[in-house]
Amino acid sequence: MNRGIVRPTRYLQAARSVAAVLIALGISMDANIAISQQVIPFGDVPATTDFSEAEITARGQQKLPKLTYSTWTKLCFRGAQGADAKMVCRTSMEGKSDLGQVVLKIDLIEREGAPASRLQIFVPAGNFLQPGVRLTVDKGASMLVPYTICLANGCVAATVPEPEFLRELEAGKMLSLDVVNSNVVTVIASLSLENFASVRQGVASQIFEQKLEGNWEQPADERKGK
Repeated sequence: MNRGIVRPTRYLQAARSVAAVLIALGISMDANIAISQQVIPFGDVPATTDFSEAEITARGQQKLPKLTYSTWTKLCFRGAQGADAKMVCRTSMEGKSDLGQVVLKIDLIEREGAPASRLQIFVPAGNFLQPGVRLTVDKGASMLVPYTICLANGCVAATVPEPEFLRELEAGKMLSLDVVNSNVVTVIASLSLENFASVRQGVASQIFEQKLEGNWEQPADERKGK
């Protein structure tokens, strides 16, 4: 009797969903998922270390395959000094595949009483790093966020946003997040800003106690002087 491996239909559908997301980002999945065992071609990407914005635009764009997005959530972390300690809060949204993997995450990190905040974006590894991540609110205000570090499971882009951009986020309806994949094609994700303002200004859904150190919240020009 010939015994083969039978995979449930639901598993195959979920695997195809994850494969579609990672292929759009120019990333191959782990070899143990048969549906994704294919070579992602680099096409006609020239051997150059630099691309102009016009060259990247000319190569086209595509939408990121559908993810399941959370609503915006606010979590706060308080140091060990007690109730009077300053808190650091994260206003966050994440996008997951059908397998429950976090493919995309954006955090606005703010310390109570600090003059600036930190905007941090997590995306899968394997993208073209030069352009960074572009954020656009309602096809209006736009900001480029540079990559700061890449690990085995993904890359982080981060910056200190201008107060005007934060006001645009609070007043906006949709946030467009653009990355450039390894084929130098722009991949676009759309995130709702529907409850961003109320969550950011509201009470945290949870408060955690822990010791917090560092001076990342200071503006860039102040950090250089230290």
